[in-house]
Amino acid sequence: MNAVTQEILDTFSQIAVIPRCSGNEAAISRWLQQWAGDHGFAHQADSAGNVVIRIPATAGYEQAPIVVLQGHTDMVGQKTPESKHDFQTDPIRLVYDGDWLKADQTTLGADNGIGVAMGLVLAKDPNLAHPPLELLFTVDEEVGMSGAGALEPEFVRGRILLNIDSEEEGMFTIGCAGGRNTTIMLPLMFASLPEHVRPFTLSATGMRGGHSGDDIRKFRANANKIVARALNRIQASFDIRLVAFKGGSVANAIPREAEATFAVDPKHAPAIQAQMADHERIVREEHPDDPQVTIRLTEADSDYAGYATAAFDYFANERLRTGLSQQNTDTIIDLLCALPHGVARMSPSIEGLVETSNNLAIVEIRDGLLQVLSSQRSSARSQLDELTARIEAVALLAGASVSSSAAYPGWNPNMASPLLARCQETYRSLFGIEPGFESCHAGLECGIIGSHYEGMDMISLGPTIRDCHSPDERAHIPSIPRVWDFLVNLLATYH
Repeated sequence: MNAVTQEILDTFSQIAVIPRCSGNEAAISRWLQQWAGDHGFAHQADSAGNVVIRIPATAGYEQAPIVVLQGHTDMVGQKTPESKHDFQTDPIRLVYDGDWLKADQTTLGADNGIGVAMGLVLAKDPNLAHPPLELLFTVDEEVGMSGAGALEPEFVRGRILLNIDSEEEGMFTIGCAGGRNTTIMLPLMFASLPEHVRPFTLSATGMRGGHSGDDIRKFRANANKIVARALNRIQASFDIRLVAFKGGSVANAIPREAEATFAVDPKHAPAIQAQMADHERIVREEHPDDPQVTIRLTEADSDYAGYATAAFDYFANERLRTGLSQQNTDTIIDLLCALPHGVARMSPSIEGLVETSNNLAIVEIRDGLLQVLSSQRSSARSQLDELTARIEAVALLAGASVSSSAAYPGWNPNMASPLLARCQETYRSLFGIEPGFESCHAGLECGIIGSHYEGMDMISLGPTIRDCHSPDERAHIPSIPRVWDFLVNLLATYH
């Protein structure tokens, strides 16, 4: 490992100490401003928590155009079932595994902490030749890109932007999908349960999950859909009443675990166990990328206290044998089975590119409501609206209320981009091979930033990162110096 790679990783390790899941970026924002002050750089923070650090040009580059190096400060918090990690307070524990950097049972946060670290190390190196730089670090990218959406007109002055948030070294991203979220709320009714029934918990675990944009094309299993299908199969043979449901935790990660508690006559438990063993076999066959899917039925606490409080408000110190009404049970199962998940449409113009998809991200019975969050993406606004309307229609037919967020814009590729041509020539001259370029199905802030700043010429790049938004996230260490060398050589061309 060369010295600059070690410095980048050391800087990333300082970032990893700071809890910074989406919505909790105040500390990393303060740290960046302190870093800028310590190194004598002008800097500014806005009311959203975005930070810009202005780096003067080196001698001879004063008349060159300003180049913006951009990344986001937040990360997705996902952990294994056995992990005790608290993303609000605990540092990410880094693990070196050969050529890969991982975390201990959690997401790593290389998305996008490595990009932030690279910008900082580059800016403070006095031996590098570069034009005036703006390091732009935005908040809340992973949830709704509200940081980029809050950028003010004069916050950024440059009109050439290098987004260091792509995840395949040697591949330039030149376009991305737009998106929006839909929240579904179904009021619940509760009724007494027959004396002879007992509570059982059905759990689905062991899925790989992953990024709901980049990994949706891999057809990985969604735990919410698996549990819904299982309940539908059980309900076809036996009378059940739902008590609780919880699956998924963030909008942009494919759910890896889900569980539902329901009441049923215990004499049917062996038959249901057999059904679930068969269901597990089917799911594994359908999802070869998820060979560790596990579906289990276990008897739950018979007094219902824990499940009742999770499902609805009830009087303190009372232990009621209460579950959802039969109508609610039927409606919830039908709704979760009917709601789509996964690839809805492939691009008709770019082979192999997912155009439109959605992630059935979060399902929970809480506060007397069934609460569902679906996240839609598309590179075609008309298809984004169509899929959102379809999801809303299914929810309305079930008697639920729906609310969809405003759409954030996609980023249309510009094959005539001067920055793209310069990047291709630099990469070709440096490494002797042609770089790739692609439009991706993930959401990048380039679309929003471009809508704020007219004439912005943009490209996205970065070191190789695998399995983002899951505890398997890992960064390929040998790809870091290649990205570094590319950035250094590219900036030097702006003489």
